[in-house]
Amino acid sequence: MLSLRLPRSKSFDALEKISRERIMILDGAMGTQIQQLGLSEDDFLGHAGCACHIHTDHPQKGNNDLLILTQPQAIEEIHFRYAMAGADIVETNTFSSTVIAQADYAMEDKVFELNRQGAALARAAMDRATAQDGKPRFVAGAVGPTNRTASISPDVNNPGFRAITFDELREAYGLQIRALIAGGADIILIETIFDTLNAKAAIFAASEAFSEHGAALPLMISGTITDASGRTLSGQTPTAFWYSVAHARPFTVGLNCALGAHAMRPHLAELASVADTRICAYPNAGLPNAFGQYDEGPEDTAAEIAGFARDGLVNVVGGCCGTTPDHIRAIAEAVAPFAPRKF
Repeated sequence: MLSLRLPRSKSFDALEKISRERIMILDGAMGTQIQQLGLSEDDFLGHAGCACHIHTDHPQKGNNDLLILTQPQAIEEIHFRYAMAGADIVETNTFSSTVIAQADYAMEDKVFELNRQGAALARAAMDRATAQDGKPRFVAGAVGPTNRTASISPDVNNPGFRAITFDELREAYGLQIRALIAGGADIILIETIFDTLNAKAAIFAASEAFSEHGAALPLMISGTITDASGRTLSGQTPTAFWYSVAHARPFTVGLNCALGAHAMRPHLAELASVADTRICAYPNAGLPNAFGQYDEGPEDTAAEIAGFARDGLVNVVGGCCGTTPDHIRAIAEAVAPFAPRKF
């Protein structure tokens, strides 16, 4: 890794110190909170007196990342609520802020500003929270997997076909990561990894961006186990996943999304048995019901995650789909009595 020869960012030492003292708390779902706002197409476009008006013939409702520009106060407030619920680390609202994912909405030209402003909004929310209680907080620049896979053909009749190349992914991730750094991100979080080759492109892009920046930021790397097979979509076990990304020397490696905490546990335990770094887990609030909603309440999710902590499996915990500030508050309280995992 190029970044191994670089000085470390200021946030690195602070994060390491806190993570030695206690289990750190990541935030919860952004989408769940946005859905509760009941926003219209006009709201997504910023046509209701908002800071940024988007002019396009393409529908934007559902492009949650765009709200960074058109509804910045709402996004900052969501970050702030998670911080005040106990989150040490909040993720930027940039899961789909690559030129690859934003092509679905014809918003490729907004990508740099989405990421830069997304990090700045999260930073402003964290600074507000710290001003209230003095607790240090960190911004994780969220780098999603994109809607393309470098390892699997989308055409069953042509198994050798790929919809994206490694270099295309590297370039898209590089633009995103440079913008997140410009906006003030403390951490780069490569998350919901279903294809480790995509993740490798993001890791390489991060290394290049850190070299340009002149300092290495902490990397958090999080895969997703998609079903009961215990493998990622591209076929890796948790152990294989770790050995594929270990060269990046991540601050954390872990799992998120797809599964609730109960179903995630055996896969997390496998990862914890092999990884020589901190383990991060942020599961969904159970599994979705027939309507795509999540029924698992804060206390139920917190009890499952407390089991991770009690058994020495984790260093950072939070929530993914279906979790709310109430879930994060309950999780923070539930893991507080337990020491972080030793590695």
